[in-house]
Amino acid sequence: MIKMEFNQIIHEFEDLSDVDYAKNMKKFGISYVKSYGLRLPQIRKTAKQCGKNHDLALRLWNHGYHETYLLATLVEEPDKVDSIQLNEWVNTFYSWDLVDQACINLLRFIPEAIDKIFIWAESDKEFVKRTAFSLIAVLAVHNKNYDFDQYFEIIKQGSKDNRNFVKKSVNWALRQIGKTNIENNKKALDLAYEILELDDKSSKWVARGAIRELESEKVQAKFQKS
Repeated sequence: MIKMEFNQIIHEFEDLSDVDYAKNMKKFGISYVKSYGLRLPQIRKTAKQCGKNHDLALRLWNHGYHETYLLATLVEEPDKVDSIQLNEWVNTFYSWDLVDQACINLLRFIPEAIDKIFIWAESDKEFVKRTAFSLIAVLAVHNKNYDFDQYFEIIKQGSKDNRNFVKKSVNWALRQIGKTNIENNKKALDLAYEILELDDKSSKWVARGAIRELESEKVQAKFQKS
């Protein structure tokens, strides 16, 4: 199969461009500087036609469109991402979907990114901080035997951040940890009840959402079957 090159990708994105969809993206809290208005399945389809390509990923990232940022996370080669690129990309994040897709597609495969969770969790930048907790959530989805106890204190502290896209990622991390296995379910619930006791509106929102799901019949029934 002949793999797509940068110019072909841009021409395809221009042909598929949907201005109305680009406007609607903002209704879902997706902000951007420039966008073609493409849906994620379209971007994923293009990624399959590109394969993994570090140089292509850099060109796509530098192009500066929402869709080329997303595609860059899909085609990048994790072992070729150095510290400078990692910090540059993460500090460029500006929307929740770019953060989450980067965590799913790329960051979970980069040991240095995982090591930086503790650093990013202390960031003043909303989407850098979201990266820390979204990455924890993604790790929980894909590695159920991971040591998540090490993140409990930053989850507790992160719950106090009332910024929408931070507290949602903290809640996501806590819920995903609690769904990995019955032992982590109990630990996550204990942490959620501890967070609930904090005199903080955001923390209570995080805790109640986690408790509601982790104590649900659906989640508990899954553990009874295992």
